[in-house]
Amino acid sequence: MNQIIYDMKGVIIVKKLLSLVFVCFALSACTEVGSEAWCNDLKEKPKGDWSANEAADFAKHCIL
Repeated sequence: MNQIIYDMKGVIIVKKLLSLVFVCFALSACTEVGSEAWCNDLKEKPKGDWSANEAADFAKHCIL
């Protein structure tokens, strides 16, 4: 019985570590607002999918 409990704790720890790695990877894929890469990403995104904040930031950083 104790072996099963230890194995379950290991599974939980591995799941938490994998979740942490996924979150770090997802956040590293984000580009900084106003960067050239961010401006290019928004140029490729349909304008109907832009948020109001994205439109304002695009005008501020990429046009002006």
